[in-house]
Amino acid sequence: MLATLLPGSYLGWHAVSAGHQPVGGAGRGTNVLVVGIDSRAGISAAEKRRLHVGGEGCNCTDVMMLVHLSADERRASVVSIPRDSYVEYADGTARKGKINAAYKIGGGPLAVATVEKATGLHIDHYLETGFLGFEQTIDNLGGATVCVDAPLKDENSGLDIGAGRHRTDGNQTLRYVRARHVNLRPGDLGRVRRQQHVVTDLLERLSADGALSGPVSTARTVRTLLKSVRTDERTSLDDLVRIGSALGRLRADRTEFATVPIRIFDHRVPGVGSTLLWDEVRSAALWDALGADRPITGDARIQPALETPAVTNPAGIAVRVDDAAVAAALRANGFVVTDTSQSAPTVRPAGPPVIRYAADRKEDAATLAAALPGARLQPVPGHGPFFDVAVGAQPVDVKTVTFDRNFADGAPVTADRLRCAVPQDRPDAAPALARR
Repeated sequence: MLATLLPGSYLGWHAVSAGHQPVGGAGRGTNVLVVGIDSRAGISAAEKRRLHVGGEGCNCTDVMMLVHLSADERRASVVSIPRDSYVEYADGTARKGKINAAYKIGGGPLAVATVEKATGLHIDHYLETGFLGFEQTIDNLGGATVCVDAPLKDENSGLDIGAGRHRTDGNQTLRYVRARHVNLRPGDLGRVRRQQHVVTDLLERLSADGALSGPVSTARTVRTLLKSVRTDERTSLDDLVRIGSALGRLRADRTEFATVPIRIFDHRVPGVGSTLLWDEVRSAALWDALGADRPITGDARIQPALETPAVTNPAGIAVRVDDAAVAAALRANGFVVTDTSQSAPTVRPAGPPVIRYAADRKEDAATLAAALPGARLQPVPGHGPFFDVAVGAQPVDVKTVTFDRNFADGAPVTADRLRCAVPQDRPDAAPALARR
């Protein structure tokens, strides 16, 4: 029987379906499902405008993260499950749809049961919050850190942030983690990676501030969390203190983040729309590793090693090349190439190729440079949309680069790879934090 949401801090909980047998539990670590709900219920028109969450909510899960804490509490693995994942619901009907709709059909219990059915893992604890709850959580915990290499803007979420490191309040952080239509790395995989960045820096700061350093301080932090986050009735304060204390003890290289590997990024289903199909082999390897309480980083079954990985898709990079052979090789590699060899200098300058490009195209420049090892990068203010490659006298060996969206935005990495690398906070975010 489907459970209904009870008022207060806890969620009512009943069995949803006995049609699957998730594994895990005792001796296999602890699995926690953390979800953010896209619902406008109870949010006033003024609050919608302030949060930039106009329109109709879907009453579905907008964010879904599965947190696995190892049995020895010496490793944590956080796996983001994209909201458009196409799965079978665990309601006994055998119908399929986007995983985020499980919550709309049967609330938290069906969301949990559907994740268990799709992954084969047992979920021990469940945490849920909405837009207002997320904002309050970030504010109550002292803000978050957002770190971006280039300006990001998304009219849908209201995000408009410059390059650099920013200390953000709950409202600003909500806009950042909801953005799906940014000018750089759009789509759901880029969005969930940004969410993982926020979680990484939040855990690092709470640990550094001593908020998770012992039972007393962790209990205080958990009570703060429970002001805006609800749990299922199986999750006690002691459970959350144990989990929080364990997370606070972990080094960054012992905390892993990943996104479920995707095989098809635009799987069209009548009546459902565009969905994501998991890579059956790689996702099965991911759930198998978590079920066996093994690390997910470094597992070639989950993320095969790429000889020359591309950060971005060469098909979206327009290049002008002044050498016919290099132009042909880059074109065969997937780049959009214009051959300008007819106007190339008769005498080539000494040295390797030089790549000139607009300063805000660093990631695309890294992809092109991977195909031209040894090339010199020259960002040029005001440069147009093309990348200009000037080939020198040094022989050029064009490498074949491989673009895999799973590798670029969802490959398993440790938290030390995700932490903010910009040394200073931007002062322009401080007034927003002062409004708490």
